[in-house]
Amino acid sequence: MNKKMLTSDHPVEECGLFGVYGADPAMPLIYQGLFSLQHRGQEGAGIVVSDGKQLSSSKGQGLVSEVFANVSAKKLQGHMGIGHVRYSTTGSTRIQNVQPLVVECVDGLWAVAHNGNLVNASKLRRMYQEAGAIFQTSTDSEVLVHLLADPLYRNRPQRVARALGELSGAFAFLIMTRECVMACRDPNGFRPLSIGKLGDAWVFASETCALKQVGAEYIRDVNPGELVVADATGLHSSTFAEQAAGALSQCVFEMVYFARPDSHVFGMNVHQVRMAYGARLAEEHPVDADIVVAVPDSGNSAALGYSRRSGIPLDFGFIRNHYIGRTFIMPEQDQRSQGVDLKLAVVDEVVQGKRVIVVDDSIVRGTTARRRVMRLREAGAREVHVRISSPPTAHPCFYGIDFPTRDELIAGNQDVDSICAFLGADSLGYISIDGLLSPFPDKQNFCKACFSGEYPVEPGETGCKKALETYSGELPFMNKTERNI
Repeated sequence: MNKKMLTSDHPVEECGLFGVYGADPAMPLIYQGLFSLQHRGQEGAGIVVSDGKQLSSSKGQGLVSEVFANVSAKKLQGHMGIGHVRYSTTGSTRIQNVQPLVVECVDGLWAVAHNGNLVNASKLRRMYQEAGAIFQTSTDSEVLVHLLADPLYRNRPQRVARALGELSGAFAFLIMTRECVMACRDPNGFRPLSIGKLGDAWVFASETCALKQVGAEYIRDVNPGELVVADATGLHSSTFAEQAAGALSQCVFEMVYFARPDSHVFGMNVHQVRMAYGARLAEEHPVDADIVVAVPDSGNSAALGYSRRSGIPLDFGFIRNHYIGRTFIMPEQDQRSQGVDLKLAVVDEVVQGKRVIVVDDSIVRGTTARRRVMRLREAGAREVHVRISSPPTAHPCFYGIDFPTRDELIAGNQDVDSICAFLGADSLGYISIDGLLSPFPDKQNFCKACFSGEYPVEPGETGCKKALETYSGELPFMNKTERNI
């Protein structure tokens, strides 16, 4: 088996968005919001604020606490702003790819922050480059900036809506000018984006846990195909694209892995959904055992559900080192492999001589799960039964999860029995697709392409995450520190 495909057992995830209009100062709220969304990206973070006259920006590579350690609200003054935490699903790890992107067009300044993946980015980028346009990043997000600056849209009514209408794929955007903050979701609804209220201020966040972090009241989600504008006159809504015909395509991996358990995503509490997954696993794949053990943290809720439904006690067989962070949103494979060894420790006394059920959220490549099974056996576990709260991930995702080729997926090349043998487990059970969708009243509204191979939006020219790369170094004119514009 190709060793490259066996380097991580979780999907590498996407980005987090947080925006505020009408709170002065806005920067501390955005910082808190991004801090609560740190699980969605650890490569870089950025904040852009406006006082109605100028935009001030600060961004950098690393965690939120590192990037803004020496940045005060006095340096980023304004009553509105947007922020972003990044994991690169498109574009490499370099400073110019950190968002929000800030540009100056003929009619003013724009800031853009994006969560998702545009499947027609290569086509649009090539069109503008052939017309003489210059791109400063290798992210798909920058094509929106060029659409906004294009005279074809700039000189027409509903300029932003028309530009958004040209995009295809998965996207949630926060867009800011000197005067307003805008929020939108693609017409298929792949990625979540919520609206909250804090006093007279409007707040936007990828997950409701960030709204709670700043004390904002959840109002509703941004609807698929909707453009919401917060400005001095209030909150305004318009439609830039009709919702996709038939069902929506909400990413079910938000419920399996991405989102924090205390968030409400697509109208449901994540913890409760994962509990239901665990219970369903116990029904679909029962086994005689002594204890149930979770792979923390994303396996915790499902393990609890499995334990309650099966009647087998839950115990802490793995202890997580929380100072490591989420190793599987580290961008490069060697970083992930090193992080895995440091992230979890086995409590030998808990598993010694026991028949152990290990509950995790997913297996992507297989190496990490294999190492954990081996570690449990070394600690004296008599049997190890692996249970996974998602179906076999057998197909690539083109909408924002970083496993773009089938060769990288162990389930894309092997059946369940072969995977079980590779892991060295006594048994392996995945939840069924029916079980995955069972908690939802609107089962048809979820994207399950990575399990079924049925893609709701044509992938187009989407390739690897560095498909838009043409230069591997840092552009000389890009400053790695804050800047006022």
